[in-house]
Amino acid sequence: MRTDDLIDQLATAPRAIPGRAVQRRLVGVAGAGALAALVLAWLHTRADLAQAMTGRMFWMKASYTALLAIAGFWALERLARPDGAPRRALTFGAAVLTLFLVAGLTQGVLSEPDQRMAMLRGDSWTVCARNILMLALPGLAATLLVLRGMAPTRPTLTGFAAGAFAGGVAATVYGLHCGESTMVFVGVWYTLGVLGTGALGALLGRWVLKW
Repeated sequence: MRTDDLIDQLATAPRAIPGRAVQRRLVGVAGAGALAALVLAWLHTRADLAQAMTGRMFWMKASYTALLAIAGFWALERLARPDGAPRRALTFGAAVLTLFLVAGLTQGVLSEPDQRMAMLRGDSWTVCARNILMLALPGLAATLLVLRGMAPTRPTLTGFAAGAFAGGVAATVYGLHCGESTMVFVGVWYTLGVLGTGALGALLGRWVLKW
């Protein structure tokens, strides 16, 4: 849709938008994306989940991915409006990512040399990022569909934020399945899964969200 056509349509058929409509729609998408990830047939929770939940690393991993999802949500809430400013949300997301990457790097540097590769690879380094991306696809598709009914003016950046949002939600769900428990592993492969979904969202956003 051309900008002039959008202006004409809004001028001829104005309607009130309920307060916090954007937030409610995105929260609904987050719930749907998480549910879609949970019901995928090949995903199952780890056998020692109850025990893992008593450990610090389980919650650090969940907090990291959840904060990335929150950053994506915050950015989308701004980008869905023509005059929205996502700078604070993007800065928050970059700070969360940097902090965890520094923590992972520190853990690797302080470890014994023969342990570093084991910490990086774990038992699932070949599939982790791919699994997160696959789990995020339903949430990403739903988010982009919802955004088509809004008014984003920066489709590439909005698509990236949608991918980071969906990827963060999917990575948090994936943590219920994944038994990896080092900041090195999470900092590399979980981050790649979320950022990979963001990159896919940016590519799709240029096409799906363009007026």
